[in-house]
Amino acid sequence: MPVRVSADVKPPVQVSAPAAPAPPEKQSLAKTNDIENPPEKPQSEESKKKSGFVTRTLWTFIMIGGFIFLLLMGHAYMVVLVMLCQTLVYREVTALFSLKRKDVGEQNVRGRDPWSKTLNWYFFAVTNYFLYGESIIYYFKHVVFSNAQLTPFATNHRFVSFTLYLIGFVGFVMSLKRGYLKQQFGLFCWVHMTLLLIVVSSHFVVNNILEGLIWFWVPASLVICNDVFAYVWGITVGRTPLIKLSPKKTVEGFVGAFFSTMIFGLIWGTYFMRFDYMICPMNDLGVTAWSNSQCKPNPVFVWREWEMPTPARVFLNPLLGNYFDMIPYAPYQLHVLVLAGFASLVAPFGGFFASGFKRAFDIKDFGHSIPGHGGMTDRMDCQFLMGVFTYVYYSSLIRQNHVTVGSVLQTIVSGLTVTEQLELMSDLKRYLEGQGVAVKL
Repeated sequence: MPVRVSADVKPPVQVSAPAAPAPPEKQSLAKTNDIENPPEKPQSEESKKKSGFVTRTLWTFIMIGGFIFLLLMGHAYMVVLVMLCQTLVYREVTALFSLKRKDVGEQNVRGRDPWSKTLNWYFFAVTNYFLYGESIIYYFKHVVFSNAQLTPFATNHRFVSFTLYLIGFVGFVMSLKRGYLKQQFGLFCWVHMTLLLIVVSSHFVVNNILEGLIWFWVPASLVICNDVFAYVWGITVGRTPLIKLSPKKTVEGFVGAFFSTMIFGLIWGTYFMRFDYMICPMNDLGVTAWSNSQCKPNPVFVWREWEMPTPARVFLNPLLGNYFDMIPYAPYQLHVLVLAGFASLVAPFGGFFASGFKRAFDIKDFGHSIPGHGGMTDRMDCQFLMGVFTYVYYSSLIRQNHVTVGSVLQTIVSGLTVTEQLELMSDLKRYLEGQGVAVKL
């Protein structure tokens, strides 16, 4: 009889035997293939790094070449360059703030934003109008106050600037919308902070250019040099982390860059102080490096001699002879050491500040304005701080405040009536004729 199988009894499950290991010959062949043909992913990453290095190097030379070309073309071109840089930095920083609405949570709203494309750029334009107008009036008094059409601009400049700002302020209040209030007021503060840190700093950098290219070129070079030396010392002897915001920065790189920048600054500044084109303030917009520009140099650029103390001479004369009784120097060399110290010890904290800023927004770069280098802000973070210090240091300790034709003309135009101006002209004519100078009016 056939045997019935109960329905409750499950058929036996067939378990497949484990696969037999591959023969040693196949294993060795597989290893050989892995060595000869590595995975494609490392190849793509390596090629990407190589391409990025080539792009970064190429644009580094493009920037250096363009910078030197504009430097040789004159002060006006350098001013335009600074204005272009500040515009790009302002765009990158303000773009980090995105307007949000309550009813859509954290989703960005870019459609009908009353600020991002209108009022923030309006405040940017008004701030530049005020700051650069002040610079034009200060450095070109002899042109502005001798022209009847430009005199109203100079005398009413601050009132016009404040009126333009009030228009923007009223426009901001009129643009307030329910559901956007917190974000709009946040952006209002954000824009004004950006104007203060970037546009005002750029204004001081422009003033450095107008005072003489050496007050812009040397400090900017010191910052770049310190960054390069910090990298070189860091990758060679760097072991101790310097600050958590920038894990790649080391104490050894920081200290090594300080001494290297001090030496570089002394040599670099001494070389460029020889050229009138670098040390003369801008009085003519058409001056270039090939122009025969001359001026009375600031006393800090005049060479002097320092007599060595008697104990030092007694000790050194038997070794060096009588050649070093008097040591030539220029006061600018001492000032450039101060600038180099600031570029090494304080200016890097502008970069650390930018690093913390990027970490707060979880971004790698501020933008992509410069291929291979990120945004303009990534390259200018230390330069703004250095430019402000240079202007404050120069205007406080170095600049000569003396009477000029432009300052006298400003006082006459803004402080005297027409009748008093004619009386002054008559008295001045009488004085010059008394000195034997023929005056024709």
